This record gives sequence, C-alpha cells and structure tokens, in this order.
Amino acid sequence: MNKTALLLSASLVAFASSAFAADTIKIGVLHSLSGTMAISESTLKDTVLMMVDEINKNGGLLGKKVEAVVVDPASDWPLFAEKARELLEKEKVAAVFGCWTSVSRKSVLPVFEEKNGLLFYPVQYEGEESSRNVFYTGAAPNQQAIPAVEYLMSKDGGDVKRWVLAGTDYVYPRTTNKILESFLKSKGVAAEDIMINYTPFGHSDWQTIVSDIKKFSSAGKKTAVVSTINGDANVPFYKELSNQGIKAEQVPVVAFSVGEEELAGIDTKNLVGHLAAWNYFQSVKSPENDAFIKQWHSFIKNPKRVTNDPMEATVIGFKMWAQAVAQSGSTDVDAVRQALYGQKVKAPSGFEAVMNTNHHLSKPVMIGEIQANGQFQTVWQTKGPIKADAWSPFIPESAKLKADWTFPWVCGNCTEPRFKPL
Repeated sequence: MNKTALLLSASLVAFASSAFAADTIKIGVLHSLSGTMAISESTLKDTVLMMVDEINKNGGLLGKKVEAVVVDPASDWPLFAEKARELLEKEKVAAVFGCWTSVSRKSVLPVFEEKNGLLFYPVQYEGEESSRNVFYTGAAPNQQAIPAVEYLMSKDGGDVKRWVLAGTDYVYPRTTNKILESFLKSKGVAAEDIMINYTPFGHSDWQTIVSDIKKFSSAGKKTAVVSTINGDANVPFYKELSNQGIKAEQVPVVAFSVGEEELAGIDTKNLVGHLAAWNYFQSVKSPENDAFIKQWHSFIKNPKRVTNDPMEATVIGFKMWAQAVAQSGSTDVDAVRQALYGQKVKAPSGFEAVMNTNHHLSKPVMIGEIQANGQFQTVWQTKGPIKADAWSPFIPESAKLKADWTFPWVCGNCTEPRFKPL
C-alpha cells in the first residue's frame, strides 16, 4: 500500500471512530466494585446500567445511544480522584454517577470543579457542602438524621433520653454527629447523656464497644444508638448486638447507612424492631415502586434482589439528568446544569422529587422498622417532601451560609454575592 493510500485509510478509520463517538453519549459510573464498600456500591453500578438499558430501548437521548463507562475505584479514596479524572479527561463523559462515602466525594470534588464535570451523588450525607459541579440526590441531615432523632425523642419513638452516636471514622459520621450533638444539647440533653464512638472502615471486633454501649444504657434512662457505621462493618456490629442480647425494645438502633441490600447479608431474626431512616423503602406501596421493583428484577434477572434508598436516589438523578439534556438539547455541562433546576420526577417512594437551586432535592423522610424478612415496615413518615438544607443551622459557622446557584448566586463556601459569567 502506498503512502497516499495509507493516509487515506488512516483518515477513514479516524472519521469512523469520530462518527461512532458522535453517535453515543458517554456517562461515567464511579462506584466501588471491590473492597469494604462493595457491599453497598456494586448495586448502584447495576442501577445505572439498568437506567442506561431503559433509555436506549426507548431510542436513546438526543438521537444517540447512551454508553456507560464503568470503573472500579476499589474503596480506595485517592483512586476515586484518579478514576474521576480518567472519566472526564480520557473518556469525555457527559456526567458521572458515583461515590458513596463522603471521603470519596471529597476526593473527587476538586477534579470535577477543575474540569467542570457533573457528579450525581446518590447517598445520604452530612451536608456542609455546596458545589456547582455536584447534584446531591441523597438525604441531607434535615432529611434523615434530625427527623430520626426527633422521632426517637417522641413518645411514639420511645421517649429516648440517652444517646450513643456510633460511626465509622471519616467525615460523614463525624460531621453528622457534630450536628446531632448540637441538636441534642439544644433540646436539653446533657453532655453526660451523649456517648460518641468511632471505628475504622471494615471494623470487625465489636465486643468491647457493644459492651460499653450496654453499660451506658444501664443508667436508668431510655437509650438509643444512632448509627453512621458504613459498609461491611455493619454485619459484625449487628451480630455482636445479638450476641450480647441487646434487643430493640431495650436499646433501639436507628441506622443511616443500613438498607435492604446490607440486611440481605445478615440473619435478621434477632434484629427485628431496630430502625433505619431513609427516604425510600422497598416495602413502599405505590404504582411507581411496583414498576421500579419489576424493572429491577427483570434487568438483574433475580427476583430475590432487593431495592433500596440509594438506588432510588440514583434513578432520580439519572432521570433528571436525561430530562435536562433533552430540555437543553445538549450535553454541555453549563446548559444541563441550568436545565436541572426545577426538574421533577415521580419517585418510587410515591412522592414527587424536585431539584432545587441549592443542588439538593426535596424528598420525604421515612422511619422503618426491620422485619424478620429483611424488609422495613414504615412506622413514621413526613406528610410530604422536605427541602434539603445544604448547610446546617446547628453548626454556627454554617448557619449563615446560603447555597443558591441561580443568577445571582452565592457560592457554597462564602456569603458574598457572585455572578455567573455570560
């Protein structure tokens, strides 16, 4: 083959490759498929793939197929940042759906802000953050932690007087517990009635800690455990509660990171009565939830696989992103971001989720009680969706901050007005 033919052949290959790329819209999937967080995050990867499958069966987006680029950051927080950069720079994805822990989100945040990427973060978190490059579809503290504690304080929740704040040692539990400690003290709870404990990721030896909880609860006041324990450490934690005979009637545990997926790996017969606070449970009765569960079982080809809150948050985020792309007629980040404000999705919870200009959702709050079959029975819920607070009024330095990304907008880490460039 002569030089001219070679150049022509190379040009045709390049053109074909470019044409193929132009016919697909890439999105990134940034969830741990190995390591301590795989127990929770792997399902969210499958949830995104399910949504991609659905949208492609319905003709794609802007006349193009949506292609999911899946990476495994392996529960390694610096690796999250590396994989995020790879997705944005090399793969040129239009948006990324990913992260579970706040430490992983904090790791990737500078990358998304530097590259002006879009991250949809689908898990409950501590708040205290507002970025124009992140849409937070999980619960903020006023949509989970505060209502859960208020419920336990009430007569219906047991009139709890002493509190164990038990968490994994990283930013989400520490910040959430800082908010809860301030909230409890504002309600007249004495410092000696609050016990705080942190353990590393993957912690497995709970005997001493559970013994301390048991001793703390023996002071004659109704005691509850507020758990921000994350990942596979939950399995031995609940097992040790059972081993030491701690039952829900005596010391109820309300968890913020334990859902149906985590309970699927635990013998739940000894956990009946313990609680979780979420914005969705698989047991919710609504036409939207029936369709969601049916779609999930059909896609995953396993009728025993459960659904959970972060899955719902992933679905909401994906649908809102797709609606914003269709509305703006573009995958341009700035155009999509603007179109996301005010997007609405009828969620599996049966409520309408709304994206606000603080990049957080309005969504309902539910308290569920663990059943012997690993499902939750809703024992309390709000009458309607609650708007998320990006900044907590229970942290003095945060109470004055505002998150609003419309024009004119106030940045997440300051109170001085700034203006978007034209």
